Amino acid sequence: MADVDASGRLVEDPDHRGEVVVVTGMTGAGRSTAAKELEDLGYFVVDNLPPQLVADVVRLVDETRGPLQPVAVVVDVRSGSFFAGLQEVIARGSTGRRTTLLFLEATDDVLVRRQEAARRPHPLQEGGRLLDGLRRERTALDDLRADADLVIDTTGLNVHQLTDKVARAFGTEQTTSLKATIVSFGFKYGIPVDADLVADMRFLPNPHWVPELRPLSGRDASVAAYVLERKGAQEFLDQYVPLLQTVAEGYLVEGKRFMTVAVGCTGGKHRSVAMTEEIADRLSAAGMDARAMHRDLGRE
Repeated sequence: MADVDASGRLVEDPDHRGEVVVVTGMTGAGRSTAAKELEDLGYFVVDNLPPQLVADVVRLVDETRGPLQPVAVVVDVRSGSFFAGLQEVIARGSTGRRTTLLFLEATDDVLVRRQEAARRPHPLQEGGRLLDGLRRERTALDDLRADADLVIDTTGLNVHQLTDKVARAFGTEQTTSLKATIVSFGFKYGIPVDADLVADMRFLPNPHWVPELRPLSGRDASVAAYVLERKGAQEFLDQYVPLLQTVAEGYLVEGKRFMTVAVGCTGGKHRSVAMTEEIADRLSAAGMDARAMHRDLGRE
């Protein structure tokens, strides 16, 4: 059985390269949420897979993506009679890889409320009460729960708290850190539709009206110096960059790992480009995974 450190991370292989995670547990306990989070963490995910096909999936992934590609499979009682073979599949090591069993559970009353809210019958309900189906399922899963490497009780967890637990257990520093893209643009071409935040640099003097700077862009040192030395530029940066760091921290708490910041000026050539480069540099210097992009540079 794998070890878990104080933060909830599985420590047998902190990089999780080549790992196979088998996700199982009670209906309504959050298997789909856990699978989606594993997919976001870079795992190749297959849902509702009969246990006997796990080794075949791993073999296909080995051939197409290589043996270091982590894989996650969701196996549950929807597989019917096939489900009974899950323990045997895991025990005999048929995947040829290190396999981790993740089991999700919750109390019956919480599972009943979740299933009723979803308006879906339980796969083992057999025309009876929902609670009867849950009890049959819990009995069928008793041995698997005992063998699980990691058990997560989702009774008191919301979606964000569950994804955080999965990320702590199966993520790496690279896959769980927030990635920020700072995009320069020209307002005359429209605001980027995927922007989470938009900053307007038209409060700064436009290098376009300086003849020797006009043909250059904000990536040229002389233009960047001109923009960054204008009144208000440093004051803006000193306040906006810490604001972005605060937003990034909140995004991570809510399970959002990508942030797009749009920085605009009239044509997307001078002011927005210089400020985008500076914002990305400051965020990177603070330890954030940030990169600059220039949507409209060269478009004029």
